[in-house]
Amino acid sequence: MVKSTPEPADAATTARAYGGVAAEDRRSRRRAALFDATLDLLAADGAAAVTKRAVCARARLNDRYFYEQFSDRDALLTALAEELTAEGIATVVTATHAAAPDLHSQVHAAADAALGFLLADPRRHALLLHAHSTAALQTARLATQHAIARAMATVSRDLLPSSPPDPLDTDMVAYTVVSGTLELVAAWLRGEFTTTRAHLTDLIARQLLQTTRASNQRT
Repeated sequence: MVKSTPEPADAATTARAYGGVAAEDRRSRRRAALFDATLDLLAADGAAAVTKRAVCARARLNDRYFYEQFSDRDALLTALAEELTAEGIATVVTATHAAAPDLHSQVHAAADAALGFLLADPRRHALLLHAHSTAALQTARLATQHAIARAMATVSRDLLPSSPPDPLDTDMVAYTVVSGTLELVAAWLRGEFTTTRAHLTDLIARQLLQTTRASNQRT
């Protein structure tokens, strides 16, 4: 008879449920708590307020749970930016595909969903508004711009498949409009432009529509 190999003690501990909650679920909840605490601190007092000690205190978690997830404060900020970027892109892509099949409706839905995602949680403003305040956030800002631009370029090619563009042109144009749009939205949040969300959405949608059409035309 073949004897089963005992599960290693550390693996057994990792998989063990506590209070009816599996270990991986507890880990995910701690990660979410650390992210929430970081957003709270960032929104209240800026990037300087985001320290390991302050985040753990606000999340009511022991230091070891911080290091279970992140090597340091910069790794935390980077991971937070990556997660919000991925959530935002998913929201926009879903809204685009759910819109009416004409290009105008799809582009407007994308612009509205992007602003809606940012405004759904006011703390998300802080990540955009403080994007230049630390080296880690600056790096994350660039990564975010590239990620959104790649998603935009992909959607652009999907929306106009009958007019195949030069991939490099589409990527560069997408990056240009994404970086400019993010700066515009940041300026709007700072109060530098007095206008409504609806007006801003329409303006961004018109720019995206022009860009989408232009980048999908051969010269």
